[in-house]
Amino acid sequence: MEKKDILKTVDHTLLTQTATWAEICQILDDAMKYGTASACIPASYVKQAAEYVEGKLPICTVIGFPNGYSTTAVKVFETKDAVANGASEIDMVLNIGFLKDKRYQEIEDEIRQIHEACDGRILKVIIETCLLTEEEKIRMCEIVTNAGAEFIKTSTGFSTAGATFADVELMRKHVGADVKVKAAGGISSLDDAEKFIELGADRLGTSRIVKLIKNEEATGY
Repeated sequence: MEKKDILKTVDHTLLTQTATWAEICQILDDAMKYGTASACIPASYVKQAAEYVEGKLPICTVIGFPNGYSTTAVKVFETKDAVANGASEIDMVLNIGFLKDKRYQEIEDEIRQIHEACDGRILKVIIETCLLTEEEKIRMCEIVTNAGAEFIKTSTGFSTAGATFADVELMRKHVGADVKVKAAGGISSLDDAEKFIELGADRLGTSRIVKLIKNEEATGY
């Protein structure tokens, strides 16, 4: 697979608590230079970032991140605020405790409300696969499909593990035909990135792929 085709699937990501505007600018510059799908950044920088890229790059941000246990009203407010500030894509975190409690309808209702607040923007639902049983993962594939979200996403990158090949295969098998899969967390090589895409991932949430490409370019003379 061509590197440019891998890069087209990447949400170039910086979500660390210490992220500065200078670091966000570097992410935005690299994302535009290398043609990534989006830049995924903290909500507090969305307005500034949207103005900086001037429509040349979709800005993605996270909602209820990283734990997912904010109330639905808070998540909906965060989403509306992000959209008003210029976000093109929203990655929300599932209320994992509700899933463990089998409060399936409440989870679906929350996703529907956040999807409505997206007002036509792309919604990705982070289910944090490392904390779920296989049965819970399959149930979330069904719920995300029923709720109408555009993507199901493996991980925040802030828990005990990130994306695995097995989880992407499982999600691709059980989500509806109109739902795409995003693998995120721990994707550290071009080979792994290509494997995730081959298994059915439509997006990759990572900061490392662009860095790998840059290092290759830097040492290629």
